[in-house]
Amino acid sequence: MLFTYYQSPLGQIRIGGTPDYISEVTFHDKIQKSPANARNLPALFIQCLEQLIQYFNGELKTFHLPLHQKGTPFQKEVWNELMQIPYGKTITYQELAKRLGDAKATRAVANVIAKNQLMIIVPCHRVVGSHGELTGYGGELWRKKWLLEFEAKKTYGIRTLF
Repeated sequence: MLFTYYQSPLGQIRIGGTPDYISEVTFHDKIQKSPANARNLPALFIQCLEQLIQYFNGELKTFHLPLHQKGTPFQKEVWNELMQIPYGKTITYQELAKRLGDAKATRAVANVIAKNQLMIIVPCHRVVGSHGELTGYGGELWRKKWLLEFEAKKTYGIRTLF
């Protein structure tokens, strides 16, 4: 497994994977320097860094990278459904459970979302509570708020959600 770090507007992001896929994009509050061999990163890591930069510049709405997260078929189904939430939009945990065929699976869906290791790329930040409130985010709620407001601003112009 290879790792590098990207200093985003929301703090440091750790990127992990292999030359063939990205398996981790997580916020990492302990400041780390990229490895000394950062100049020799696989092309895929450079592509991931470039796409994150484009995202934070408001130039990219959908990531195009080979991804891999270990998980059960249900977990993979939830993560795939997260990828269908359009940039600048939100849905509730219950709506997501309904899309997956079981409105009663809200808690199970929330538990899977909490295990997402591909933050921003697999946009778990776009899932909100039943009344549109901010709830749960592994990267901390202030980052979720920032990401949602950033995407809304890029999509609809100046707007405050929360």
